[in-house]
Amino acid sequence: MENTTTGTLSTLLEKRYSPRSFSNESVDESTLKKIFEAARLAPSSYNEQPWRFIYATKSQTEEYQRLLSCLNEFNQRWAEDAPVLIVGVAKKTFSSNGKVNRHAWYDTGAAVSFMTLKATEEDLYMHQMAGFMPQKAVEVLNIPEGYEPIVMMAMGYLGNSDRPNKERKAVEEIAFKGIWQL
Repeated sequence: MENTTTGTLSTLLEKRYSPRSFSNESVDESTLKKIFEAARLAPSSYNEQPWRFIYATKSQTEEYQRLLSCLNEFNQRWAEDAPVLIVGVAKKTFSSNGKVNRHAWYDTGAAVSFMTLKATEEDLYMHQMAGFMPQKAVEVLNIPEGYEPIVMMAMGYLGNSDRPNKERKAVEEIAFKGIWQL
């Protein structure tokens, strides 16, 4: 199967990657608002929009350190240079009926994808991390019951780092016509 993506979306998809090196240039609030606006526009089951984001910039020293403390030690070492840290949180139930929303994590992932593409369009890079302590995030960030932290992200302008080799699976390894084919 050939690569058939073209145009602006393709450029953003190809440019996107997850660096561990960020410049010390700050990200202004108007740019952050655009990125969160992209998340707001993501699709979700029953239009629930179960995602919530807690963020801090380096200029917010206390808040930034609180988010940084939720990362595991390895991620703290490199993420402390990122000008923005973000925690992605999923609301576990539907607002309309209180039933479990088993799509909340998927929908939050879609919102993070929209954010990532908008960040890339703004010449920013996001590194999404599973290496954090969700329970600590609940405690230090005052996340209420019924919500679950599911991802942390470091965001900023690219630092002095070589672009890694983006080894990706071939399309034939991830998309099967009609039936599983491995």
